[in-house]
Order: sequence, then C-alpha cells, then structure tokens
Amino acid sequence: MVKEIITMDEVKIFTGNSNVPLAESIASYLNMKLSPAIVSRFPDGEIQVRCLESVRGKDVFIIQSTQTPAENLLELLIMIDAVRRASARSISAVIPFFGYARQDRKTKSREPISAKLVANLITTAGATRVISVDLHAAQIQGFFDIPTDNLTAVLILGKYFREKNLENPVVVAPDVGAVQRATAFAQEIPHATQAIFVKKRLSPEEVETSRLIGEVEGKNVILVDDAIHTGNTLISAAKEVLRRGAKEVYATATHGIFAQDSLKNLEESPIKEIVVTDTLPVLSRPNLPEKVKVLSVAPLIAEAIRRILMHESVSELFEKK
Repeated sequence: MVKEIITMDEVKIFTGNSNVPLAESIASYLNMKLSPAIVSRFPDGEIQVRCLESVRGKDVFIIQSTQTPAENLLELLIMIDAVRRASARSISAVIPFFGYARQDRKTKSREPISAKLVANLITTAGATRVISVDLHAAQIQGFFDIPTDNLTAVLILGKYFREKNLENPVVVAPDVGAVQRATAFAQEIPHATQAIFVKKRLSPEEVETSRLIGEVEGKNVILVDDAIHTGNTLISAAKEVLRRGAKEVYATATHGIFAQDSLKNLEESPIKEIVVTDTLPVLSRPNLPEKVKVLSVAPLIAEAIRRILMHESVSELFEKK
C-alpha cells in the first residue's frame, strides 16, 4: 500500500479499454477510483471519447497499453487530446506495454522506425510524461522529448523465483538481446549462474537456436526475456537445454503477448512454468494454461505515480537496500 492518500481533488486517473483490470488495481493502490469517461465507438466504428468530470488544472494519468489492435493506440492519443483541450495541468501517459517497439531501428532498407513514430504521436497529442514497463529496448526512452520513466518488473519476477528456492539455478538468455535483462534477473537469484543462446533468426516468426554458451547440465533453467510473442524462441531453447541435461525449465517475461497459437504450443512444451505480469490482460485469455502464472505490476506503477506526484526519486524503487 502506498504511503500517502492522494486525493481526487488533485489527480485524475483515466483508462482506455486495453487493460481495465490493471488500471483499477493501480487506482486502488493509490486509494482512488478511476475517473469516469466514455471510451466507446460511434455507429461507424470511429472512437468516441469524453471525460465525464473536470480536469482543469489537474494532474491527469491515462493508463493504456498499446498492444494490437491499433485502436488501443488511437484511444490513448485521443484521450490525451481530450484532456489537453480540457486544460489539464499535466498529462502522464502510463503505458504498461509499449507496442510498436520492435522496429526501434532500421535493419533493412525501406523499413520504418515505428517506435520513434509512436513516440512522436504521443508527444504531439499532448502528453507531458510517459511511464512504461520494460521497454523492448532501453533507447526508446530517448525517442521522447518529454520525461520518460522505464520501470522494470525484474524485481517482482526475481522475488517470485527467489522464493521458489530452486536448486542449482541457471538464468539463460534466449538471445543476445536478452543478456542485460537476464543479468539483472540473475542478481535477484542467490547462487544463480548464467548462460546465453546465440540464435539465428530465419523470419520474424521463426527462430533457429544455434549455440549455447554456458553450462546447464543438472541445473534448473530459468529462461528470461522481455516479452513472449509466439513462444517459439523459448520452446526451442527449452528443448535444447533439456537435451543438454537440464533438470527442469522455467520461463519468465514481463509481457505476455501470446500471439497466434502460442498458448497451445507453450502448454504442450516441456517448459514447467511460465511467469509473466499483467501489463497485458493475460488472465482474460480463454483456455489459459495452468502453467501460466501472472504477477501484478499494479503496486510498482502505483508507487511510481505516487513518487512522481510527491517529487520523489523513481529510480530508488530499483536500488539495492
């Protein structure tokens, strides 16, 4: 529970439709309720937004992840515009999952940098601050010309696995891009060693795991990534470490995107447990496998909001005591 009660006279919290349960949990940790708003559709399908109480001179927080469909991003932009035109004092876009982040640089000719485009749209709409959780790439913070807080769920996920007291744990990065995150995660697990896969990507959906650096024989493997899309990378890595003598395999990521048939494939995979957070509405997914465990980032985001309002350090949330 947060330390101070923040009154609704000073702060307004709105949400779009992308993840209402998380928004309600964040407001609850702040001893508040979500401010009422209409976020629906006109008969022709266009997005209709109207805030149902005054925001003049208020600090406004809009909680909205921007996963597909694209309407989630449009809802965020239109809500920002609505409160800007209603004379809000500040507008913080709270984006637990920042979508359109995978194209954060040009790797081939005639490709967009979608993450920069979305950052421009959010800023132009009128946001004065962005709060997100585990951006796909840390440099995306630099795409914004406004203050941006990139929170991390590593401590939440690390605490969960630390309390499992796994014997001989080894934290494995399924690809080079996950090394920094895996290193931070390993620091939360006593006596954990590390390993890394060097992979060859055949296509955006297909990955060929090629080489493992590190020892996994006789150990309990924890695969660590920022997001689970199709799950193919994790499944391939799990099969490989088991082939090399690992005892059991667990997987964890902040964002459970679970595209296409990933949940079915993961359920049938040799991975014993898959731990994600509620930055996306995973619990509302039909036929969610029992092996999928969902932890909440609501306390983390709520405390960050409180610290921003009280002009306290946000980075202290992640510093070792």
